[in-house]
Amino acid sequence: MRLIILSGLSGSGKSVALHMLEDLGYYCVDNLPAGLLQNFARETLLSGDPSYQRVAVGIDARNRLEDINSVPHTVEKLRKQHIECEIVFLRAEDGALVKRYNETHRPHPLAGEGRSLQDAINKEQELLGSIAEQADVVLDTTRTSVHELRELVRARIHRGARQGLSLLIQSFGFRHGLPGDSDFVFDARGLPNPYWEPGLRALTGKDAEVRDYLGKSAVAQSFIRDLAGFLEHWIPRFENSNRQYLTISVGCTGGYHRSVFVVESLAARFRELGRDVLVRHNELK
Repeated sequence: MRLIILSGLSGSGKSVALHMLEDLGYYCVDNLPAGLLQNFARETLLSGDPSYQRVAVGIDARNRLEDINSVPHTVEKLRKQHIECEIVFLRAEDGALVKRYNETHRPHPLAGEGRSLQDAINKEQELLGSIAEQADVVLDTTRTSVHELRELVRARIHRGARQGLSLLIQSFGFRHGLPGDSDFVFDARGLPNPYWEPGLRALTGKDAEVRDYLGKSAVAQSFIRDLAGFLEHWIPRFENSNRQYLTISVGCTGGYHRSVFVVESLAARFRELGRDVLVRHNELK
């Protein structure tokens, strides 16, 4: 029995994620009153009906604060009833949320009572704070298209028969800001920069020429060894605390060369160790 509780900021892609889970065979209910979560689980997952073996519910900020704050406690009670229960929280940077609402001309659900759009976003972040803090996985959709989000849900949330910790290793550019879903952030800006090589500037860390350039760098290889050793030491500690997801972010200036190369190198290493690894390059389209 598996229950996905999907929450997050309005405009971050909750509906897209929930529809994807529905396409993957989950029984989905959107905008479930948070106070009904335990009763809902009893009538579905605990009913013995095989139609309700995988369930996903959407919970948003249009709930009473006390009901929202009760969700983490309810999750713990459901886990004691042998339900595999996970909280997934979607977020995006304020600028991206404002842009999306301006493009769609839809009102924010909390924009009443004279609140501006920015005030509504701030209020929603405050209301959903308890769920965000207890989320098993946070997805930052700031630079994620609808198609990319659907595939991210498939790979990251719908695990199928996968067991153990799921690693998301992603590259990004510091000039674009830190990914909001990071558990660990590492800075690759101290490595030799292919951008300053005329023949490499237009390429990325996935191209053979850039891989060869950084592969010959003792500094780059030492950085990857140290980083891999650190992660190999600490990942089991996360597993022992029953974590299901871990997001590792590696950044460089633009997010095209060094961080991409490091991420691809780490992913290959952990796949060889039998880890479940998903790679994401935020600045490569």
